[in-house]
Amino acid sequence: MELELPLVYLSALIALLGGTSFFVVRQVIRTRNSEVKLVDLQAKLSKGKGTSYDHYQLGSILLDKKLFSQASKEFQKALKSKDLEEGEPKALVCNALGYACAAQEQYDLAIRHYKEALKSKEGYVTALNNLGFAYERKQLTVPALQAYEKALELEPGNSTAKKRAESMRKRLVPEA
Repeated sequence: MELELPLVYLSALIALLGGTSFFVVRQVIRTRNSEVKLVDLQAKLSKGKGTSYDHYQLGSILLDKKLFSQASKEFQKALKSKDLEEGEPKALVCNALGYACAAQEQYDLAIRHYKEALKSKEGYVTALNNLGFAYERKQLTVPALQAYEKALELEPGNSTAKKRAESMRKRLVPEA
């Protein structure tokens, strides 16, 4: 009986350390893979051999690292690339560029890029949510609500659009 309690504590400690170690190792591997990809893409693009997708990937990595101005430059290069296909590929780049602009509080630019993403891919729900967010930041409640409502039409279960649309409705109709 005396050994049972310390054994339970020791087992719990080992399980806790094992679980924590798993998550730390997993994060280290993810970070390393991201860094390797970053270096590879930078080397490839510095030689001028990159595609629009390579610029998009590099921009995405830079977004993850919160290097928004550098990410913006890569997304702009992707947009200027001759191999960028219309439709979804262009919409993804425009949306990412809008996100990078919004992160730098350049909401007018962000709105322009989100609208361009929606021209490239009609019904792009993520771009609609992001457009609503940018309108919110500019304190344009009606257009923000319209963007969120359009997102809800296309994807009724969209939790972000539901929450934000409800918040916008409350701003429009003050409680009595």
